[in-house]
Amino acid sequence: MHIVDILIFCTYLIAMLGVGFYFMKKNNSTDDYYVGGRKLSSLHIGLSVVATDVGGGFSIGLGGLGFTMGLSGSWLLFTGLLGAWLSGVLLIPKVSDLAREKGFLSFPQYLEHVFDKRVALLAGLISAIGYIGFTSSQILAGAKLASSTFPALSIDQALLVMGTVAVVYTVLGGLKAVIYTDTIQWIVLMGGLILVGLPFAYTEIGGMEAIQNTLAPSFLSLKAVSWQKIVNWMFTIIPIWFIGMTLYQRIYAAKDTKTAQRGWFIAGLFEYPIMAFIGVLLGMFARVALENNQLPGYTFTNLDAEMGLPVLLKTILPVGFLGIVLSAYFSAIMSTADSCLMAASGNILTDVLKKHKAKKSLRYSQLLTLLIGVVALSLALIKTSVLDMMLHSYSFMVSGMIVPVLAALFTKQTSSVAALASMVTGGFTTLTLILSGVTLPLGLDANIYGIAGALLVYVAASKIDGK
Repeated sequence: MHIVDILIFCTYLIAMLGVGFYFMKKNNSTDDYYVGGRKLSSLHIGLSVVATDVGGGFSIGLGGLGFTMGLSGSWLLFTGLLGAWLSGVLLIPKVSDLAREKGFLSFPQYLEHVFDKRVALLAGLISAIGYIGFTSSQILAGAKLASSTFPALSIDQALLVMGTVAVVYTVLGGLKAVIYTDTIQWIVLMGGLILVGLPFAYTEIGGMEAIQNTLAPSFLSLKAVSWQKIVNWMFTIIPIWFIGMTLYQRIYAAKDTKTAQRGWFIAGLFEYPIMAFIGVLLGMFARVALENNQLPGYTFTNLDAEMGLPVLLKTILPVGFLGIVLSAYFSAIMSTADSCLMAASGNILTDVLKKHKAKKSLRYSQLLTLLIGVVALSLALIKTSVLDMMLHSYSFMVSGMIVPVLAALFTKQTSSVAALASMVTGGFTTLTLILSGVTLPLGLDANIYGIAGALLVYVAASKIDGK
């Protein structure tokens, strides 16, 4: 890698740390640290939401889907569009005004308002565990990208670099730093991929003629995906828009309900079609390059599908442009890692330890964020698939909490006993099925069976509790 690219990339990392230091001086309370003072605009909210939701894991993961299945992989983020708009219409009006009135800092505080403290405690634990896993997946995505671009850098060394930078500026700056850097990072990502990555890659692989001559027709079809795959994606991703701590923090951070809803509408459009097709197209270009021997030293046996895109960019981009695109991908990764870190920290401080009103709550917040960052970095060292780690974290949270949330939103009578029973059933059913590795009926994901079990238990426990 040329010294110019290294300097561009290092400048970007230093700038992100600078933002963290700047906002460290602006934070005076946990309200500032976790919900940004509740005064943010729809544009900042929208860009932060999409940067957090899509981020580096989906950027790298989408490249992997494009590499293995082509355009049909874009349906993954269509579910993100549906989730954003559905929650904008159904969820935000229910919780936004209430959050400002009650001073909520976390998602489980809403469940405490509807159910009780026990439900909030369990929700906080499930959410924190899920977001620690999700933070790990983002750090791993960054490490994969860095190690493929810097040959002298091992993946463990890359993990330490990525993890340290992400954790430090998040610890210092809180949600304001996260949201403002998210805005910058999303602009960098879109500019880098649309203006540099796509045109250079398309030209270098030989354009449409090379694509059509190299790839099977299924790669250029939107129908080359099974119904099971789409159902699995829908049940994993749409519900996260109703139970995601990172998303509730942004609802609370918006200056009013309409601002939050406009932000969600913006986020949905950026997810699909914009980011969905950029990601899978670049993954397809990497597949074409590999099959045509344009990636020296790589074959299907030694190239991870998720690594195809980073390797392609490293190979084809001229001096200077590689540094820009590398910074773009790192910006996406950082924008999700920092948000998930904040979410896990907020859950533990607010819902588990109940220290959000303590005199030194701001210092407790920063210390917790640091400790959780270290744990997430340690998990990332296990080194598994980025997309699998993300989707498993999503599944655990979704199956554990979606049923009580829907009950809180759409039923007149609620049961705390039923909520607790369904959360335990859903979360642990999904976790057990994932860890066991058993083949499930119809090819459906474990979280679908977890959600079904949680729903049955909630209905049964509600009737018993009512009697």
